[in-house]
Amino acid sequence: MSTDILRFATAGSVDDGKSTLIGRLLFDSKSIFEDQLDAVERTSRGRGEEQTNLALLTDGLRAEREQGITIDVAYRYFATPRRTFIIADTPGHIQYTRNMVTGASTSDLAIILVDARKGLQEQSRRHAFLTTLLQVPHLVLAVNKMDLVDYSQERFEEIKQEFSAFATKLDVSDLTFIPMSALNGDNVVDRSINMPWYDGPSLLHHLEHVHIASDRNLIDARFPVQYVIRPHRAADPELHDYRGYAGQVAGGVFKRGDEIMHLPSGLTTRVAKILTPDGELDEAFPPMSVTMLLEDEIDISRGDMLCRPNNQPEVSQDIDAMVCWMSESRKLTPRSRLLIKHTTRTAKVMVRDLLYRLDVNTLHRDEDAADLSLNEIGRVSLRSTQPLFADEYKENRLTGGFILIDEGTNATVGAGMIVHAD
Repeated sequence: MSTDILRFATAGSVDDGKSTLIGRLLFDSKSIFEDQLDAVERTSRGRGEEQTNLALLTDGLRAEREQGITIDVAYRYFATPRRTFIIADTPGHIQYTRNMVTGASTSDLAIILVDARKGLQEQSRRHAFLTTLLQVPHLVLAVNKMDLVDYSQERFEEIKQEFSAFATKLDVSDLTFIPMSALNGDNVVDRSINMPWYDGPSLLHHLEHVHIASDRNLIDARFPVQYVIRPHRAADPELHDYRGYAGQVAGGVFKRGDEIMHLPSGLTTRVAKILTPDGELDEAFPPMSVTMLLEDEIDISRGDMLCRPNNQPEVSQDIDAMVCWMSESRKLTPRSRLLIKHTTRTAKVMVRDLLYRLDVNTLHRDEDAADLSLNEIGRVSLRSTQPLFADEYKENRLTGGFILIDEGTNATVGAGMIVHAD
């Protein structure tokens, strides 16, 4: 199984050319079918457009096509000989902040598009902040529509300097700038002959070669138990005592023979076997889904955690977190009662306090805020009825992230990133 999958999100203001860029990537990497291309060419001609409108490849929802906007998170898949890619095409409008949070939360890389004519917009800054809040490890600022500023190096450098200055306020670990024209294909898949002054890679070359293996936390061993496998009344007598623990490795490396600790009991044992549908493994690491067999019988159930005795997550009922509120029908207020889904554990929580609401455009903290409404982000303290086995989100996005659920409707109403557990 090839594990080299790059997940990336695209974000930008309206008309910055996200859909055209994705269409160009799919088209130039030969990842679309001829009938798809024929349909797009027919629609383009019907609209009286001179060039094939590649944006139509991605704006798949009819409502989006009619309005000329992207309103939902659309996932696209394509592959080159080097890598497989999953694109989360996220909307640019402020009222779709929750959609962007959804798309970027699992991404390895984010591409923020900027129109070379307009330069940095408020939305560009907001998207940059959100991608860093969500700890997306790699950021690309794609300065698009360079053909409309005569491929000006001076204009590119202006935008680059302005964004670099803004990025100093953010937690950006890897930032790349690429000048391009998605419409004409400059620096998207192939290097542009129109910008000889630019000596960096094309966007696809960067996506194929950006190093993501070290982004995953391979130090802190974490295995949230998703399911306990007990083959009852098995025909094979050897399976009568079989007890396997299935789940996805959320951090670190687990090897056969390793000493591990079970939470919440604190009991220790060793890994006897690591199994997959393809057979037995010597070791498992993120994001592999495996079944572990242990040497000793311990009472383990869904929502429990396996870790190292000398490297444990915080075990706490009290957490501080940044929360993006996603509900249209209710607000987040102190004393709100909700469900939290953290790794494989679900528990009841109460909002103890709303510490501040964050203006994602100015980064100003409003400490007098009484509530969070749809698409607003704030820092909250939560009290859970059960202990959570948590890491800070900046250390591990899987054990540091959670969702909040409305008990009455079962709807997801918030997404959170743990800042601190105590």
